[in-house]
Amino acid sequence: MATEAERQLEFLLRHYTANRILSEPDDQVVENQQHGNDNMDDTSNRDGNGNGNGKKGKKRGRDILEHRNITQYEHGRFREDPVAFMLSVGAFYQGSGWRSHKNYIGARYFYEGYTTEMKNSVLKSKRVQECITQLAERQAELLNQTNTVAVSPTDARKRKKQQVALERELEAVARGIADKCFAQMDSIRLLRLFAFTINTVLVRLYHQGIHIKESEIAVLRDVALEAARTHRSLILLPSHKSHVDYLVISYIFFRLGIALPHIAAGDNLDIPVVGGILKGCGAFFIRRVWGDDQMYKAVVDEYIETLLQKGHNIECFIEGTRSRTGKLLTPKFGLLKMILETILGGGAHDAIIVPISIGYDKVIETSTYMNELLGNPKERESLWAMLTNTRVLQLKWGSIDVRVAKPWSLHDWIHDQIETRRPFNPEHNREHKTILLKSLGYRVLSDINAVSVVMPTALIGTVILTLRGRGVGRNELIRRVDWLRHQITAKGGHVAEFNGMSTGEIVDRSIAILKDLVGERKEKEVIEPTYYGVKRFELSFYRNQVIHLFIEEAIVSAALYTVVKRGGAKSTQRMSFQHLLEEVTFLSSLLKVDFIYKPGNVQQNTERTVFWLEQNQVLARDEEGYIGLSDLERACGRENYVWPFIETYWLAAVSLYSMNPQPTKRRPATHISDGEPDFDPTAANWIDEGTFTRRAQALGKTLYFQGDLSYLEAVNKETLKNAFIRLEEQRIIMVRRGGSNKESYQWALHPVWAPEQRNGHIVPAGKLWDMVEKIGGFRREGKNRRDNATVSTRVLRLAELASHPDAYARSQTYPSLPAKDPKTLATVTAHVGAMTVAKL
Repeated sequence: MATEAERQLEFLLRHYTANRILSEPDDQVVENQQHGNDNMDDTSNRDGNGNGNGKKGKKRGRDILEHRNITQYEHGRFREDPVAFMLSVGAFYQGSGWRSHKNYIGARYFYEGYTTEMKNSVLKSKRVQECITQLAERQAELLNQTNTVAVSPTDARKRKKQQVALERELEAVARGIADKCFAQMDSIRLLRLFAFTINTVLVRLYHQGIHIKESEIAVLRDVALEAARTHRSLILLPSHKSHVDYLVISYIFFRLGIALPHIAAGDNLDIPVVGGILKGCGAFFIRRVWGDDQMYKAVVDEYIETLLQKGHNIECFIEGTRSRTGKLLTPKFGLLKMILETILGGGAHDAIIVPISIGYDKVIETSTYMNELLGNPKERESLWAMLTNTRVLQLKWGSIDVRVAKPWSLHDWIHDQIETRRPFNPEHNREHKTILLKSLGYRVLSDINAVSVVMPTALIGTVILTLRGRGVGRNELIRRVDWLRHQITAKGGHVAEFNGMSTGEIVDRSIAILKDLVGERKEKEVIEPTYYGVKRFELSFYRNQVIHLFIEEAIVSAALYTVVKRGGAKSTQRMSFQHLLEEVTFLSSLLKVDFIYKPGNVQQNTERTVFWLEQNQVLARDEEGYIGLSDLERACGRENYVWPFIETYWLAAVSLYSMNPQPTKRRPATHISDGEPDFDPTAANWIDEGTFTRRAQALGKTLYFQGDLSYLEAVNKETLKNAFIRLEEQRIIMVRRGGSNKESYQWALHPVWAPEQRNGHIVPAGKLWDMVEKIGGFRREGKNRRDNATVSTRVLRLAELASHPDAYARSQTYPSLPAKDPKTLATVTAHVGAMTVAKL
C-alpha cells in the first residue's frame, strides 16, 4: 500500500508537469503508443488550422510517435525550475512510477543476499573446486620437491593435512577474486540514488535529449519477455565511443522496466568508493591481462556461465575499448568467447544477441582521443572524473541517439553456421571454433552498422572535410548537408530525426555544438557567413561515422584517381573495368583491417558500386566502355574519405626503412624443416612495438610539416596499428613476444623485404619500394610530390634518420637538398647512402 506522502507526491507530479511520461512507467507509455492512439494520429494529420494535410502530415505524425526523446520532460538543473527539480528528487527517493524498478522484465536481482548467493554458487561449482584441488596437488608436489623437510610419501595423514591447508588458502584466493570482480546488486536504494544522479547528469550534458525508436524498443521488450519466460540472457553488445556508453544503456533499461545488465568493465574503473557504487549498479570488473592465472580464469568463466544459466542480462563492448577514430573497431573476442563456449558446451542452452548503436552529437573525450592518436602520453581518466568535472557539466553536448538491431538467438545462429559450413564441429575443433567466433564478431559489427544513425554533427564534419576549398558559405553548407542526407537514406542508412526543424536550423544548432572545431567568418568580414575546419583532425572523428556507408565508392574513386591525377587529355584519364577491378582488389585488400565491406566478392561489389556512381553522375563510360570521371564531377571536385587512410598505410610502409635491417644469415638447407623460415630470426633487428610506432609517427609528422603528407590524420596511432597488422598478415614484418611481458611485442622486417642496396647504399628500388610506390599511386596528389626523385631521396633520408634516438641532431649534418638537377640529386643520394652505411 502506498503511504500518504507517496500519494501526495504522485498527485503533485501528475498535475505540475501535465505530462504522463513523468508519472507513468515508460512501459505503459510504450504500450499505449503500440496499441494506437487515434486522437494522436488525427491531430498529427492536421495543419495549424485543424485541416487534414494528407500523406505528408500522416507520415510526420507517425515519425513523431516513432521517435521519442525519453528525457524530454526531465529536469537536470535546479535553477531552471526548482519545483520540478525537487519533485523529481522526491520521486526517485520514493520510487514513484518507473523509478521504483520493481515490476521489471528479467531475472530477479536487487534483494538482500543476492551477491552472497552468486558467490556461493560460483565458488562451490565443480569447475572452481576442481581447479582448487588440482592447484593444491600441484603446489603440494612442488613443496615436497623443494622443501628440505619434505613430507614422507608414506605419511598419508600429513599429506592430507597439507592438501587441506593448501585448498583453504586457494579457496581464500578464489573468494578474493570474486569479491573484487563480481557485481553486488543488493540495494535497490543505491540503484535509485545512482539512477537519479545519472538522470541529472545526462539531462545536463545532452540537453537535446536521448532519442530512441519506439518500434525497436517494442521488439526488444517482446524479446525480453520471451527471454525471461525461458530463462535466457540478453547479451547487449553496444558500440563504444565514450565512457557515457556505460550509463546510457543502463539508464534506458531502467526507464523501460527491463532488468539492468551486468556490465563487463576493466578493472581500471574499480577505484575506491566509485568502484563499489558501480558494482552496486551492475558492473563487474575483469583484469585486462590474465596470463596463466588458472584460478582467475576458472572463477570468471564460472561467473559468466552462472549469469547465463540464471538468465541475467550481460553487457560487453564488442570493440573491447572506446573507438578513438569514430568508426567501429575490429571485434575483440574475450568475453564473447566465454559466452560462445558456454553455449557450445551446454552450460546454458541459449542467449539472445542484441547489437546496439549509440550515436552522439558530440563525444566528451574527443580532444583527449586526438592527443592519444598523435602519440602524446595518455592522460589518466575515469568515468567518475568525467562526471564530476564542473566545466564539462556546464557545456551542452547536443543529443544521443540509441538504435537497437533486431535481436537473434545465439543457439539458432550456431546451428545455422554448422549446417552451412558442413563438415563443421566448433565444439571440438579449435580452428572451427575460431572461425565461428570471428564470424560472430563481424556479424555483430555488421548489425550495429546497419542500424547506426548519422548525427547532424557528422553531416557537418563530413561536408567540411570533403571540401577542396578553405571554407564553405552557409547556403552551400545547407545544400550539401541536404544532399548528403539524401544520399545516406538512399543507400539504406539512417540519419537522426530533424523533428520538424529545417536543415538550416539543424546546421546552426550543430555548428553551435562544434564551435571549438568549426570556425566561422563573421558577416562583417565576408559577404555571407563562411565556415571552415579549425581542428580538422578532431573533426575527422565525426566524419568517420559516415565512412562505412560509402567505403566501396571511396575505394573505386581512389582507384580511378591513379590515372586521373596524371592529367592530360580525358582519353588518358580513364580505365577499363578489368584494370579498375585490379586496383580495387589491391586497395580493398590493403584496407580490410580498417573497414567492413558489404557481402559479396570484390567483382560483384565493384560492379554494383560503379553502377551506383554512374547513376549519380560521378563516373561515366565512353563508347569504348572505358570508365572515367563525369563532366559534372570534374566541374565540382571533392575530397575522398579514404585518402587519409591510404596515407597512413603509405607511411607505415615507408617507416619500414627505419628498421635498419641487418644482413640475415640463412640456415643450411639440411637444418630447415617444413614450415620453418630459411633464415635465422635471432639475427634480425628486433624493435619494440611502442618504440617503432613512435618512430613512425615522428616520421609522419615531419613529412606532414614538410609537405609530403596531406593529412595530419595519417599519423593516427590506431590506423597505423591496423596498417602494421596488415603488413604482418602479408609477412612483410615479423612479430614475436617481447621478453617476460606477454602484452609487449617486437617487430622486425622480413629479410625478403629488406631494402635494396647498391654499393652499400639504400636506394629507392626493390620489392619494398615497389610496394611503397604502389600504395603511393592512390594518394592525393600534392605539389611537393610531383618530382619523384626528390621525394624518394627526402623520404629515405628522413626514414633513415628516424631510426636514431638523436634524429633531430643528426639531421643537421645532412646536406640540404638542391633543386631538381638530376646529376646533383644522384650525388646527394650517394652521399646520403654513404653516411647511412657509416652510421650503421
